[in-house]
Amino acid sequence: MQLLAQAMNTAMLLQGVLLSFLLSHMTESVTISLQARDNITISIKSVINTTPSPCFLCIEKKCDRSSLIIRSGSTVNYDFSCKTPEKYFIMEINRTIDCDYGACPLNVSLLPSSLNSLNRTFFWHISAIRSNGLVLGFPNPWLQQIHPSDNCPDLLNFKISTFSSDVPVNIGTFCRNGTASRIKVHERGVVALSLPWTQSIKDPVFSVANRSSIQRLCIIDTNFKTESLVTLFSANYPSAFPSNERMTWKFNLPSGHAAVVKFVNYTIPVCEKNELEVQYHLPKLSTLKLHEKQPANIQNNFNFSLQNCVVDRKTTNQPGLTLNFTVIVQKTPGNDLHVLDLTKEKDLRVRIGPRKVVGRRFTPVCVICKGPEDCSPELEIEGGRYYKISFLCQAMQSLRVEAVKEISCWDLRTCNISNVALNIPQSFIKFPVRLESFTWRLLAPEYISTEVTSKSIFLQQDTRDKPCNSTTSGFTYEIISSTNKNQFRIGTFCPNGSFEEVQMRDNVTIIMHIPQQTDMQELLKHDLHVSFVSFIKEECIFTASPKPGETIYIQTPNWDFGLPDYVSLSWNIKVPSKQFGRLTFGNDKLDVSCEMGRAYVSVKEERDYGPGIVKRDEQQLPGPLDLYSSFWVNISNCKPWTATKKLNLHLSVTLSPFTTGVKYSLIAAGAATVVVVVVITTVCCVKKKKKQKKAPVGIYNSEVSTEAPRRQAFFKKGRKNNESHVYAVIDDTMVYGYLLQEKDDSTPEVDVYRPFEGPMGDPPPVPPMKFLNGSTREDTVLDPLARSMKENEIYTISEPIERQPVENEDTSIPYIEESDSGTITT
Repeated sequence: MQLLAQAMNTAMLLQGVLLSFLLSHMTESVTISLQARDNITISIKSVINTTPSPCFLCIEKKCDRSSLIIRSGSTVNYDFSCKTPEKYFIMEINRTIDCDYGACPLNVSLLPSSLNSLNRTFFWHISAIRSNGLVLGFPNPWLQQIHPSDNCPDLLNFKISTFSSDVPVNIGTFCRNGTASRIKVHERGVVALSLPWTQSIKDPVFSVANRSSIQRLCIIDTNFKTESLVTLFSANYPSAFPSNERMTWKFNLPSGHAAVVKFVNYTIPVCEKNELEVQYHLPKLSTLKLHEKQPANIQNNFNFSLQNCVVDRKTTNQPGLTLNFTVIVQKTPGNDLHVLDLTKEKDLRVRIGPRKVVGRRFTPVCVICKGPEDCSPELEIEGGRYYKISFLCQAMQSLRVEAVKEISCWDLRTCNISNVALNIPQSFIKFPVRLESFTWRLLAPEYISTEVTSKSIFLQQDTRDKPCNSTTSGFTYEIISSTNKNQFRIGTFCPNGSFEEVQMRDNVTIIMHIPQQTDMQELLKHDLHVSFVSFIKEECIFTASPKPGETIYIQTPNWDFGLPDYVSLSWNIKVPSKQFGRLTFGNDKLDVSCEMGRAYVSVKEERDYGPGIVKRDEQQLPGPLDLYSSFWVNISNCKPWTATKKLNLHLSVTLSPFTTGVKYSLIAAGAATVVVVVVITTVCCVKKKKKQKKAPVGIYNSEVSTEAPRRQAFFKKGRKNNESHVYAVIDDTMVYGYLLQEKDDSTPEVDVYRPFEGPMGDPPPVPPMKFLNGSTREDTVLDPLARSMKENEIYTISEPIERQPVENEDTSIPYIEESDSGTITT
């Protein structure tokens, strides 16, 4: 018995310890007492489906329940078997408010007020007399509609619903701090408030009042206090708006403000009857379709209604009516109208719109209007017209202007575009919104090239050695060459440089970029002209005229990606007098590995006797070159191996005055030239003096051969098998004196041998001659004069040289002629 008593004491002790352990992990008990008149039902539900549950409801210290329902007129005391019941349970409080029996108007509060241990959702089911309406008023700071799938920042969400033909319709999901102050519904409404267990809300939550029938699904009153943008959704969004229903928004604007309505997106159902439309009361009624442009610059309170048609329910695969739109309210800066005169600008497109916003900063939306109600956040206009534009915007710096102009030439004989100025309309300089970029697109077929020149400012290329300074230059030009298949960037240029002309083979795009800090008056010095010219084979040709003492820096186009395959381009550098240019390459080699073809760089002075240098891709580029006249630099690319470095080359040209040594060298060269000229002049004078003498007849030696020694087969044309009439040593003024006589204009000059035709006495013997048939003729009788010539050493004629004749050999003597300028030609 004693052992049994000890065992019982031990069991009671263990039970007490276990009970103490359980009680230490239980929450404090909660007592809920509901009055019968409250019409409230409370449900506590578990959100955990796992078994066994980590937490239970405890009633009368019995912890085995996962749900609890507390009805009106009852009192319940409960607690939980865990310290964190908010993780495992939720609470729903449903209250019915019947305005049929005088319960309204009513300020609705949270009842019971002590329910703060669980996440709660309060539902207020409100009904009115049939065909009457209900007004749900929300205290300041009012409500803001959000997308149904979103959550409010404080996790405190309102969801408001109504009914259409006994079918529940979700009017929308709302957060605190907005513009919606009242929502009117037809007959019945449900307000749901989701409240986290850590949050509370001040009473009253909202108010309820009766009103006459609203004859539509709902009306939402929206009050704007200042500039703002609100996003709104049709009922049931993103599901279909009820068939044949109407929904209205009433917008109340503050003084000195205007509104713009903009549709973000919408879907249209298949209508069986009636029309789908939107209506504005401005205060005049204006009915529009969803696809039409909506009114803007609305400067008074207005109503906006969405009316659905009777939807064809047979077309189940078609979307219903949905609408997402925004309302932008801005201050009206006044009725100032700003002029854009584009009457002389053809093929011009202008866009006025917001700048790109960096980051997530809120920027007020500005509205641009080209009429009383023709407004939008972006405006696109075309050239050839005169515009008066106004703005609903306080932050004009948030807007920008972009312009694009096309100039084309499809036939050089008809387009007549030569040295045409690329103008900027003067209206942009005084316009309140800054011009940010102006683009010229120069279009032509493949057989016409483009020439861009600068007559006053000249251009500087933006290079790594000398970048463009937008602060001093004011603006930059980005030049792009393009075809139907590809394009590459010629480079970026700015004013105050040395490039005066760029010729490009293909279509050209020139983009002028104007930084925000630029004074718009700087645009007045813009100076570019365009001409369409005959086709050039090279991709582009640059012409630069450096100033004395200046250094210009040059780099190949498409610098960031390398020169395209097989591209050839040239630079023409003008060197003024009394200056020389020092050309320096920035690379040791072209530094490109060619798969097909070769890459070349060549330098050539324009003067005939200047140096010419050609280097291939694997060869070392020359060191600094001093060039004393204008010169060309040409680069021709190959096709590099895939995944290898592309061709890039940068160089510089420095102009310097002649040094003393250079001057002396040029003087010596000039003196040598003078000596050559003097010698040539002396020879010409001697020739002219000899012309005044009567040309004597040469007397020959008949015993000597008449053939002059010469190279075999040098002349391919001539008399076949005839080796006569070629003299060896003979005074040309004696034998060919007739050639130096004054020319007779009536006698044609023929470059052939002609016998002496003047008066003469007894003719000398004819020398031995070989005719075409091989026969010879020789006179053996010599008079004393002929014999004296034969025995004279000066007129000795060599013996004939025996050899095989050359087929068609030309044995004629070159004809010497003196031109009027004194130049001796053969």
